[in-house]
Formats: sequence, C-alpha cells, structure tokens
Amino acid sequence: MSPYTLTILLSSLGLGTTLTFMTSHWLLAWMGLEINTLAILPLMAQHHHPRAVEATTKYFLAQAAAAATILFASTINAWTTGEWNILCLSNSVATTLITMALALKVGLAPLHFWMPPVMQGLDLTTGLIMATWQKLAPLALMIQIIPLTNPQLITTLALLSVIMGGWGGLNQTQLRKIMAYSSIAHLGWMIVIAQFKPQLTILVLSTYIVMTAATFLTFKLMYTTKINTLATTWSKMPIITTTAALTLLSLGGLPPLTGFMPKWLILQELTTQDLPLTATIMALSALLSLYFYLRLCYSMTLTISPNTNNSSAPWRLQNTQNTTLLALFTMSTLMLLPLTPLAQALTI
Repeated sequence: MSPYTLTILLSSLGLGTTLTFMTSHWLLAWMGLEINTLAILPLMAQHHHPRAVEATTKYFLAQAAAAATILFASTINAWTTGEWNILCLSNSVATTLITMALALKVGLAPLHFWMPPVMQGLDLTTGLIMATWQKLAPLALMIQIIPLTNPQLITTLALLSVIMGGWGGLNQTQLRKIMAYSSIAHLGWMIVIAQFKPQLTILVLSTYIVMTAATFLTFKLMYTTKINTLATTWSKMPIITTTAALTLLSLGGLPPLTGFMPKWLILQELTTQDLPLTATIMALSALLSLYFYLRLCYSMTLTISPNTNNSSAPWRLQNTQNTTLLALFTMSTLMLLPLTPLAQALTI
C-alpha cells in the first residue's frame, strides 16, 4: 500500500474517532462511526487474500447494520422528543435499539458472531487496530447512554460477554480467534461497571489496550499465528517467550501482574453495590479465559514441537522490527499493579 494512501486512511481513522468523541449530536456521532468503518476497510483487504476479503465483507455488513440501526433509533428519538442530543434519550425503544446497535459495533455477546471470523482473516497489525482503536468510538457513546438504559439489559450483555468470551476461546487453535474471544470477555468487564463507575471503565479499557498491544506485537515479532508454532519459540527467543507468557497471564488477571488490577477493582465495586451474584459469575467466568491463556503459556514454555515446522526459519534472518513499543507495552503489562492506589484515587 502506498504511504500516502496509508497516511490518509490512518488519519481518517483518527478523525472518525475524534469526531465521535467530541460531539453531542447523534448525526455527527453516526458520521464519525461511518468514517471510522470506511477507513479501516481498505486496511483489512489490503493483502487481496480471499480470507481477508471475506473478513472485510463480514465486518462491513455487521457495521452497516449497526450504523443503520443507530440512525433509525436516533431518528425515532428525535421524532418523539425533538432533540438530537446524545444525552436526551427518553424514548425507551430508541434507547434499547441504540444500546444493541452499539453492542453489535463493539462485539458484545450475543452480538459477537462477526468478531472471531473477522479477526481470523486479518494480519496481526490490522487485528491490533481492530481489537483496540475500533472499540473507542462505540464505547464512548455507550458510556454516555448507559445511565439512561435499562440496568438489567446492560448486566445481561456483560455477563453473556464474559461467559461467551471464555467459553468460545476454549477450543481454538488460532491465536487471532483467541484474542477475539479475549476482547469479547474484556468488553463484558468494561460494560458491567460502566453503570456504577464510568471512570473504572476507562481504567479497564486502558489496561486492556496496553496488554492487547503487547500480545499482538509479541506474536508479530515471533511470526506466529497458531498454537503449534508457539512450541518452537522457546529455542528461538527465550526472553521474549518468557515475557509473552507473563503478558498472557496478565490478560488472564493473575497477580502480581497489571491485569489483576481492573478485575480486582471491578469485583470490589460490584460487591459494594450489593451485587454479590453478579460478581461471583464474573469471577468464575474469568477462570474460563484463564484456562486458554494457560494453554498458550504451556505451549510456549513447556513443550517442544514434535515435528519440523513447515514455515520460514525466522531465527536465521535479520529481524528488522522496531521493538521499542513492544518493550514499553510489555513493561506496562507486567509492572503497573503497584499503581493501584493511584488508579483508585483517580476513579473516585
């Protein structure tokens, strides 16, 4: 892809997200979401592989359906209230429709069906954008309208996402699909707490972006997209393999790694809000996700590939990738737990 074209597409991604962030008008918010979607489609299909084109088509259809629903629901609300302001959602039908459309946009269960196959068709760099940047604009809208939405609906979406995100990843062998289910599970944690402490949702989103970026950049450095190729990484790059295993455990939420902080604070807040059953289901569902993270760690550190891997031998080639961002994200993923008191102070 031409550098000029890439610059235009990435600038459009930033423009779409920024437009959605800064507006309080439903039409401008919808416009920002559309710019965002149209900018990432060429990035997804740039390799002209049938799987990439299929993933792009599925993504476009899902996002177009969600955008049409948002436009339709906001028009219903404007018709009944005379207001296009995002915070003036008083029509219950419009509120429910917009909530479900935004859930489809980000990939919350039970509207998550498009995300694993789409992630599977992308390269690791575009997959990273899909798992992080593309969540920002819909989540910003969702955080704004959650106080106006039925709490039972939000809690149901969150619990289903955590359960499906853990359950769906159990039988996967493709790393990008596993990261897609990981994203679905983390979205459930973000949404369940947004109705009580939106600041905590921002904290969870920040730590999720840091941990996911570290994971994707590590897989890109290793040239690996499947579990069976992870078994050859220890002999090639033992230090990177060690930090990758710790990064995955951080995604699973094990102390003393950074990923433990958001889960701990969310469970504490849910208990404070007198929701022990919800907190228990969330904690038990996190064990499902932890299982497949442990499975990846086992493949990386405790097994040796039994046969010759029919792929290029990257350890014989000079690696030209810049590892500055990887080092920064990995250190943040592993060592931010001591900053929990500061994070609590900022979320009060």
